[in-house]
Amino acid sequence: MSDNNREKEDIHPLFEEWVRMETRRQFLSRGANALGLAALASLGGGAFAAPPSGARKALPNGKLTVPVGAAHLPDFVAKAKHVIYLHMVGGPPQMDLYDYKPRMQEFFDKDLPASVRNGQRLTTMTSGQSRFPIAPSKYNFKQHGKSGMWVSELLPHTASMVDDMCFIRSMHTDAINHEPAITYMQTGNQITGRPCIGSWVSYGLGSLNQNLPTFVVLVAQPSNTEQVQAISARLWSSGYLPGEHAGCSFRAAGDPILYINNPPGVPSNVRRQMLDGLRQMNELTYKTVGDDETHTRIQQYELAFRMQSSVPELTAITNEPESTYKLYGEEARKPGTFANTTLMARRMVERGVRFVQVYLNNWDTHSNVAGRLPMQCKDIDQACWGLIQDLKARGLYDDTLVIWGGEFGRTIYSQGGLSKDNYGRDHHPRCYTMWMAGGGSKPGTVYGETDDFSYNIVKNPVHIHDFHATILRLLGIDHDRFTYKYQGLDQKLTGVEPARFIPDLIA
Repeated sequence: MSDNNREKEDIHPLFEEWVRMETRRQFLSRGANALGLAALASLGGGAFAAPPSGARKALPNGKLTVPVGAAHLPDFVAKAKHVIYLHMVGGPPQMDLYDYKPRMQEFFDKDLPASVRNGQRLTTMTSGQSRFPIAPSKYNFKQHGKSGMWVSELLPHTASMVDDMCFIRSMHTDAINHEPAITYMQTGNQITGRPCIGSWVSYGLGSLNQNLPTFVVLVAQPSNTEQVQAISARLWSSGYLPGEHAGCSFRAAGDPILYINNPPGVPSNVRRQMLDGLRQMNELTYKTVGDDETHTRIQQYELAFRMQSSVPELTAITNEPESTYKLYGEEARKPGTFANTTLMARRMVERGVRFVQVYLNNWDTHSNVAGRLPMQCKDIDQACWGLIQDLKARGLYDDTLVIWGGEFGRTIYSQGGLSKDNYGRDHHPRCYTMWMAGGGSKPGTVYGETDDFSYNIVKNPVHIHDFHATILRLLGIDHDRFTYKYQGLDQKLTGVEPARFIPDLIA
């Protein structure tokens, strides 16, 4: 028998199948193509590249090191260890909530001056209107706290704690439609497929617990569902970061996490034996190939097994005292409500979850502001107040950053019909309001100003990249140094254009 035939017989058929299915990166990393390997090295990948700083390393005994995050982090003393990000999907109308514009009462049903609009592109939903009549807010405002922050009558609980909060009234974005705008707000890029901010934080800082995910996502159900936007898992994707840093979505009904429980007839000890054998095979593959997918499978199988005991305890809110529901409201007892998700968020950070992302839909008020906005505000007002009071009472407030806001704002002019009692508002990227609380953000701050029409920023603009840089700074991270090599580039959450953190937003 020739040497060539003997070599062919020694190759297991399963290995041949694996070779056919392997990725380009795996193929080149095995050295099967020296020219391709050299080319890949020039792009910053493959065998010649340093491993990503968030990766595990294989030890001589085949075991894996513990998670290390980005090797140089943190860059500064972190003020925050956890983040609870409350994203209001659809774009809350800033002039009906936080950006008080009393002069607009004089402009009711008058056309928005061309000098104010200044050639701004519009969505197709209002670009065909023959006129752009101004719709003043129908809600009353009052100043509150030492900061003198103006807050709508729709948010009485929020108004009572403005001196604990840091308001940014000069946020702006480059996107005018929901899909790119939400993606931009969550990933720092309008193009899908990039890592979201929760994944970046998970990769950079690692886990604070052993039995729950580092990054968790909760999608709340609004009381009103008149006009909801799509919310998909791409918003909590890890993108080009290792897959273990993707958000873990918890469900409101049924098992909190799909497939977390053992199949019928499979006891825990049998499940453990199966996972031990599977881990050994995956570790052999990881030592040979070193691919992120195998490493992610190892970590996620083990975490899922540990979560079988930790998740039921986490979600057992019936054990909460009655005082909890006096804080968050009775709605917190109902799975899936916004109040319930904020309570769950507190329970998660209390148990070491690093980043909790909450989405609440139905803020896309193209019409019927009077019918929808009060319900949206009722969903969030006491719940946000209760969350902050609860974090304070439990000693979690100082190192937990709470963020509230949408992907853009709304127009001062009405979309569709206009009356004193009702109106609609289109998308508006030029200015909108967000707030932060706790986690080293500067309390009692009102940052930025808009013009009389809440249409243009006149003082202290804050771009999305600046906002992200500020969040990272509060977590002890220099956004310019926090990179990941991908496709030959040092990728960053804050992109390639200049960005800065805002010192005035930090205590």
